[in-house]
Amino acid sequence: MVTRPRSSTARPLTTQARLGAVIKAGRDIMRKDAGLSGDIDRIPQFAWLLFLKAFDDLEEERLTLNRSYRSVLPEEYRWRVWAGDPDTRLTGEPLLRFVNDRLLVYLASLTGAGRSGVDGAVRDTLGQVFKETRNRMVSGYLLADLISQVEKVSFTSQDDIHTMAHMYESMLREMRDAAGDAGEFYTPRPVIRFMVQQIAPRIGETVLDPACGTGGFLTEAYEFLRQQATSPSDLRKIRESIRGFEKKPLPYLLAQMNLLLHGADGALVRRGNALPFSLTEQRRDGVSVVLTNPPFGGEEEATVLDYYPSALRTTETSWLFLQAVMARIERAPGGRCAVVMPNAVLFDQGVGGRIKKKLLQDFNLHTIVRLPPGVFAPYTPIPTNLVFFEVGGPTSEVWYYQQPLPDGRKNYTKTKPLSFDEFQHCIDWWGGTSRANRQETDLAWRVDAETIKGRSYDLDIRNPNGPAEAPTLTPDELLNSLVAAEYEILDILQSLQKQVEGWTDA
Repeated sequence: MVTRPRSSTARPLTTQARLGAVIKAGRDIMRKDAGLSGDIDRIPQFAWLLFLKAFDDLEEERLTLNRSYRSVLPEEYRWRVWAGDPDTRLTGEPLLRFVNDRLLVYLASLTGAGRSGVDGAVRDTLGQVFKETRNRMVSGYLLADLISQVEKVSFTSQDDIHTMAHMYESMLREMRDAAGDAGEFYTPRPVIRFMVQQIAPRIGETVLDPACGTGGFLTEAYEFLRQQATSPSDLRKIRESIRGFEKKPLPYLLAQMNLLLHGADGALVRRGNALPFSLTEQRRDGVSVVLTNPPFGGEEEATVLDYYPSALRTTETSWLFLQAVMARIERAPGGRCAVVMPNAVLFDQGVGGRIKKKLLQDFNLHTIVRLPPGVFAPYTPIPTNLVFFEVGGPTSEVWYYQQPLPDGRKNYTKTKPLSFDEFQHCIDWWGGTSRANRQETDLAWRVDAETIKGRSYDLDIRNPNGPAEAPTLTPDELLNSLVAAEYEILDILQSLQKQVEGWTDA
């Protein structure tokens, strides 16, 4: 096959209407293929094809700007060669053989070993992305039709990239809908943006999300840092400072695509578990900033527990992540963290109580933002909190802020979610990076560390300045409140069960 240059004017701009037509056509094609069953199959299939198209457009742009640039991929495996030209594009059984037996095998074999700089990092990324990627379509003719639709999307002009973001967000929403049934919950964009803005990373600081999912925190941190850049050297430093871990292949692929679209390709995001490292190793491989929403309610394998102190061992994932995060920032000057935590973490007094004792003794737990009901709707009714802490303990006092619902609202829903503007009152109260001049209000209160110690490190402290009487609830609101309470009770019972099992084993 011979590479044919693609004219920048050959295709119309990817308007939102045109993009919507591409999405619909792609879905219609995939629905006909016997190898795909629902969005849980269709989204990964669409995603890896889009990734290769986006990567090819990125390389084309780099070649235009730098004639000495050389593609990471051999000619035959570049999208523009095997997929970009309808006159030479394979179809049917030859296409399936090429994709299944050659393309995906080659991409999965890539490694950056022995190579330096961006080239090595990109090869590592490609190898990790495609390590567990499979072509799920069984019809080579339908696959060729799908490729022709993906080819209509451009990633080269800024206007087209912004339009593509709409498609990407649509894919993530659908993936969240599909994954929600499996207990995986993804952080709403307004929450991510608020946490990044309040933690305020700076150029030269390393930012980590040890459970990065589809890369929401990492891309938002990259955009925040990019606003500070004044030179190409700054941009290079920013890309090299973004780090993450993700266990599952689909979120990992989407995270890499997300970073690619934002210009943060080459960021060090590893496909794997962030937990099986000793706390000594975690401290040695420290970072300046951690932003994360770790899985909660899950359990880790017993072998992972061996990496943690015996008195602080638990199979509960959120507690292991909290210990790992504390170790990661412990030795970093100005080290700080923002983490999403469920209420069960705040009130747990077993192993969790001992971990919180260490948190308050060794760090400054300065702020807990209590989120209102429904922020993570429809995936879970569990009440959640945004917990902010930094090196420089012990904690002397903890400030709480009760994020209110908009007037007239009783909870958030899938169709009426939280918006970023609703955090503005909290941002104004926060007091900037110095957190100066904070005042108690009907939404904000502070609790001294001795009081928390006297509560056996129960951090689930209600607002003493709020209304004395509980509002009247509708039957639907009352039912939602009872469901949330049942989840909290279940968390407590599971925690007690694990403690009893630990005593029995001992």
